Amino acid sequence: MKKPEISVIISTYNAVEWLRKTLTGYKIQDTTDFELVIADDGSSEETRLFLEAFKKESPVPVIHVWQEDDGFQKTKILNKAILACNANYILMSDGDCIPRKDFVSTHLKYREEGYFLSGGYFKLPMDISKKIVEEDIIAQKCFEKACLKKYGLKSSIKNLKLTAGQKRAFLLNNLTPTGATWNGHNASGWKKDIIAVNGFDERMQYGGEDRELGERLFNYGIKSKQIRYSAVCVHLEHPRGYKTPEAMAFNKQIRRETREEKKTFTPHGIVNRL
Repeated sequence: MKKPEISVIISTYNAVEWLRKTLTGYKIQDTTDFELVIADDGSSEETRLFLEAFKKESPVPVIHVWQEDDGFQKTKILNKAILACNANYILMSDGDCIPRKDFVSTHLKYREEGYFLSGGYFKLPMDISKKIVEEDIIAQKCFEKACLKKYGLKSSIKNLKLTAGQKRAFLLNNLTPTGATWNGHNASGWKKDIIAVNGFDERMQYGGEDRELGERLFNYGIKSKQIRYSAVCVHLEHPRGYKTPEAMAFNKQIRRETREEKKTFTPHGIVNRL
């Protein structure tokens, strides 16, 4: 069997309603030369049954990587998912981010040796997140300002993420002051580079664990490219009960050490999986 051009890792935990909307977006991508790798941090049987049904209608292969529920252990399941990827290039996003139909092909278009790609998201409030239905995703209306305004979206300069055409998106990618960091909801890079820095630091919980991976990639010599206006996804709101001040402070300390000591490798990463 031919290897896919790209493996798309989608993280999830007990959020079938959002995961269903997200995976609908991957069913209608303008390329099928990819696989979906679901990084499941201990979801219940409901998620497993949903994914078993989804596999039967998915136009691309679906791999479900699951671990026992032991609190927020996203870094551990992501490292397991990285090892499960069959492609040489990996795109990472979340089960609450609906991709526009050119999301995967845009990452493929801009990939380049020696670089990782940094995308963003268009964040929706909870009321609009709930109003979006499958038909909106299939017709791509959830990426149209008119549809979202009908659902209650307020005017903002941030709406440019939805309305920028290819030429304007290219310009905005170069003009935005936002740094081209590794963002767990929308970033891609070469599997060999991610393996070389040993993936995610499994000591880290919520708060900058994705950025820390990117910082080690920078220290390793990998550069980044900004594609936040080209690779578009909409983010569905949800509670974050796993966000704690203690975890945030601990993660900041690890990131500080990574930057100051110019670390390229964590001993608390993928090597633990081999």
